[in-house]
Amino acid sequence: MSQILIVTGDGGESYEALYAVHRFEEEGWKAVIAAPARRRLNLVMHDFKPGWDTYIERRGYGLEAGLAFDDVKVEDYAAVLVLGGRAPEYLRNNKKLLEIMREFDRQEKWIFAICHGVQIIAAAGLARGKRVTCYEHVRLEAEQAGGTFVDEQTVRDGRIVTAQTWQSHPSFYREIFSLLSGKTSAARS
Repeated sequence: MSQILIVTGDGGESYEALYAVHRFEEEGWKAVIAAPARRRLNLVMHDFKPGWDTYIERRGYGLEAGLAFDDVKVEDYAAVLVLGGRAPEYLRNNKKLLEIMREFDRQEKWIFAICHGVQIIAAAGLARGKRVTCYEHVRLEAEQAGGTFVDEQTVRDGRIVTAQTWQSHPSFYREIFSLLSGKTSAARS
């Protein structure tokens, strides 16, 4: 059974996390949740409310992280998926996670990120020279890291695939499973 490493932490987007786990399992993959420590994570739900300039946050579902970053062996996984929510805001400072991301790149494995997940790609130095998309309020961070923001739901550049928000799930996961199965992709590359 192929394995995907899914990266999140406290404050990670609940819907993105559960959707990812279920979607990979539905396709016969083993989804392994990695976080700073092996424990139950506190996820959140972000939504938009009329009259607010940004999203609102509510408590979400919990999720077990079965693996600490210190125990990740990149060779065990076909790809890595970095989830959004607030978690990337502090995870981008985790040196071990940044090493993991760079190792996925060195081993020429797929790197997927959704929403705020691009913050970790940027912090690892992997956005430079790449076309990426993300949640609009972290666009500047992606650009300052040398990426070119593209206002599309899902963008592929080489082995990196990014998506804007959980509203991108249909196009994002179509692209992911097209690539993982070796089929030709419809999204730009």
